[in-house]
Amino acid sequence: MLPKFMEIPKIQIVMAFVSTCIETTARYLNVSYKEVFERMKKVDMIEKYIFENYETLHTQSREYIAEDMVECLKIWEAKK
Repeated sequence: MLPKFMEIPKIQIVMAFVSTCIETTARYLNVSYKEVFERMKKVDMIEKYIFENYETLHTQSREYIAEDMVECLKIWEAKK
């Protein structure tokens, strides 16, 4: 008999991806995830970039995501 699988709500999947983006970016920058989270939160990048572009971003490699997040974060911070 096959095990019964739970269906995870999409919001939980997206939130896990957001966490991955933050952690991957922190490792890339060699800083704490808290620092990256605060920086992204300050420029509203989590809501307006990661959430809005989830469908495209989640298909990319971690290396691409790290580079993309760093570039985006720098641009958004420069605009503030």
